[in-house]
Amino acid sequence: MNPNQAQTPGTKESDDSFMRFIFIVMLIALPIRIFIFWPFVVSGESMVPTFQDKQYLIIDKLHFKLHDIERGDVVIFKYPKDPSRYFIKRIIGLPNETVLVKNGVVTISDQSKQHIITLNEPYISETTNGSSEITLADDEYFVMGDNRPQSSDSRVWGPVQKDLIVGRAAARLFPLSSADILPGEYHYLLDSKETAK
Repeated sequence: MNPNQAQTPGTKESDDSFMRFIFIVMLIALPIRIFIFWPFVVSGESMVPTFQDKQYLIIDKLHFKLHDIERGDVVIFKYPKDPSRYFIKRIIGLPNETVLVKNGVVTISDQSKQHIITLNEPYISETTNGSSEITLADDEYFVMGDNRPQSSDSRVWGPVQKDLIVGRAAARLFPLSSADILPGEYHYLLDSKETAK
């Protein structure tokens, strides 16, 4: 055998091991990327001050397959008017509720109109004038941006159907100074005023 053609001992075995390792990593990583976690970069200022433009988030795509969507969740969804685009907003109204937004105040009533919830929203810094009212169907959600004057949301283009909701914001990774888990999460249980009509 020509010495120049001799293989270094273990080279083929090392190459095979490396390819097996890459295959296993892809086998594990791809399903996680496709079905569980998804990177998302915030574009625009509709969620200021909660989220800033160009912040890097990780979206949990599995959560809403196991749990109900709740008021206050920050969700990523396909824009109803153009499903190739993705928006980030906050869940305000749930299925079968009537949502009234009037002069910056959000009130929500159930189907019986016997209970009205007035939301306390400490995450917003500015409100807007004007009013809108909508009654949601069985699979519809009313979403709004935290930056009310700068947000195009359900007040403008209507509700979001459940099948368009991709997932919730599970983590903020960048910038590092703002890194946290479940960024923007807020629950209204103790911060809403409920009155019987």
